[in-house]
Amino acid sequence: MRYQIVSDSSSNIFHIEGVNYATVPMKIIAGEREYVDTPELDVRRMVSEMKAYKGKSGSSCANAQEWLDAFGDADMVFGVTISRNLSGSFNAAEAAAREFAETHPDARIHIFDTLSAGPEQAMVIEKIARLVQDGKSFEEIVSEVREYQNHTHILFCLECMNNLARNGRVNPAVAKIASVLGIRACGDAQNGRIAPTQKPRGQKKATEVLAQMIRDRGFHNGSWLRIAHCFGENQARLLVDTLRRDFPDARYTLEPTGALCSFYAEEGGLMIAMEGSFNEVNNVNGI
Repeated sequence: MRYQIVSDSSSNIFHIEGVNYATVPMKIIAGEREYVDTPELDVRRMVSEMKAYKGKSGSSCANAQEWLDAFGDADMVFGVTISRNLSGSFNAAEAAAREFAETHPDARIHIFDTLSAGPEQAMVIEKIARLVQDGKSFEEIVSEVREYQNHTHILFCLECMNNLARNGRVNPAVAKIASVLGIRACGDAQNGRIAPTQKPRGQKKATEVLAQMIRDRGFHNGSWLRIAHCFGENQARLLVDTLRRDFPDARYTLEPTGALCSFYAEEGGLMIAMEGSFNEVNNVNGI
């Protein structure tokens, strides 16, 4: 049985060895300039140019036709999107899924709203891939992935929130004060929305706060923690070194953010996904 996994590019993953996987690109728009979130994009240059740019900017998602094209002619299709409360990507994927079902009546398709982005989205994708490779049925994959989502978490730590503020994701006054005072914004996702909850000052304090947030969410030896960073590898490694003292047998993965996540995380920003206890504030059973 042929299968296909498709994600929007906010997952930061563009290729998985040995897996039928494709991405549809998100886009960053700054005036007349458009940055398409593909592996070929120079993200460092984009971040630098966006830092200097003072005009209106924003992001857009792939349309339904792009999703439909990526589905191909598979018998089982699994779509994975950024939170529907952050983007129209889920709605576009759902529209494509309805058309796909009409033209492929014998195929099965499911779209997962991750209520998240970046590394947590990547963890969902890789969970689907493992279950497919284990020979699980379509129904088993959907059920087990949704259960898995209930035990994953996304955290973030941002040095700058200008682009989030410009696009209505956080309060502009909060972003400005944080920038002036050198305060990091640490938080999580609540009902698929960005929720700053801690305001540590400086990298050392931010690392301590993040480590405690991770412990509080049930991280343990054997769990997986995945950090996506926007040119903040040193901060990411400091967090991993801190956690390894208590969880030496956990699995840690570090990776760069793609264009979409880099636009919102901005330079130095971290996005941390982890396996842990039941996620009460971002429960997929409620969608």
